[in-house]
Amino acid sequence: MANELSQQLEGLEIVGLDNLSRPGSEQNRRAFRQKEVRFLHGDIRNPSDLEALPKVDWVIDAAANPSVLAGITGQTSSRQLMEHNLIGTINLLELCKRQGAGLVMLSTSRVYSLARLSALPVDLSDSGFIPRFAKAGEPALSEKGIREDFSTQPPVSLYGCAKLASEALVLEYGLAFGFPVHINRCGVLAGAGQFGKPDQGIFSFWIHSYRHRRPLTYIGFGGTGHQVRDCLHPRDLAALAAVQLRHPEKGGSVLNVSGGAANSISLARLSEWCAGRFGRHEIGRDLVPRPYDVPWLVLDSSRAEAEWNWRPRNKLETVLSEIADHADRHLDWLDLSEGR
Repeated sequence: MANELSQQLEGLEIVGLDNLSRPGSEQNRRAFRQKEVRFLHGDIRNPSDLEALPKVDWVIDAAANPSVLAGITGQTSSRQLMEHNLIGTINLLELCKRQGAGLVMLSTSRVYSLARLSALPVDLSDSGFIPRFAKAGEPALSEKGIREDFSTQPPVSLYGCAKLASEALVLEYGLAFGFPVHINRCGVLAGAGQFGKPDQGIFSFWIHSYRHRRPLTYIGFGGTGHQVRDCLHPRDLAALAAVQLRHPEKGGSVLNVSGGAANSISLARLSEWCAGRFGRHEIGRDLVPRPYDVPWLVLDSSRAEAEWNWRPRNKLETVLSEIADHADRHLDWLDLSEGR
């Protein structure tokens, strides 16, 4: 994303801040150096770390524990989750207030109501679930996906709740202190070089694991892998962010930013794609449902198209092929992702 921004905005100077807590993230330092991105080792949970930042015009808040299971599985405590995903955003907002900088927040599709998503009536089509749109009784739902006015009523997960609270604070700070803000609710980000685990970066994790014959399991939903998500390439997200940075006067809205129905796929279909690329690999089945999983979650980004003339350019096949090519070239990527 940093590379794409530097290509689209002439004269842009990028400063990256990361605590390098995620396994594999240390590898990004080399890439930053090659792209002439200034890197600072710090943690947004610590206000004193932000004092080392130079004066900036914009902050892109991409910091979070991005797992919907964060805070409940024991790998991360609920307090740590809130510190990363909510307190960190507050600290960045205070920075923007002091410096008069704008803020672009990368939010998530997981702010939408788990109860309403789980209750959607679905049929099976082409190895994936698809809602019965006419019978769903959801005015913010169509064949294009879920709109921004779909219910955010709890439960949504601790992760989704922290991001939803952050969204409200971003809007309030922007209005109260007069700096521009943009909020982009992203679908599943996916592309080459992404570190993946079963609960985050699922497209990268699945393709790398399939390529190297690692164990894979369909969880819940009858062990079929019929659950469907849409994916978004970081290049497309960066293309929108670049335009938003040029137009602070158009800030203040909340947008779905994702691949949509055309870039959606079930795990079962993804496995079929992998089989065509790498040959057959056996997938296990676990019938026990996993907390916060939903059968279908696809975002309608029509508002982003109407307001910014934006639509995803990187098609599903491009995204999957790019990850697969990366898996061919980087045989140790899963070990890096798992911190081995």
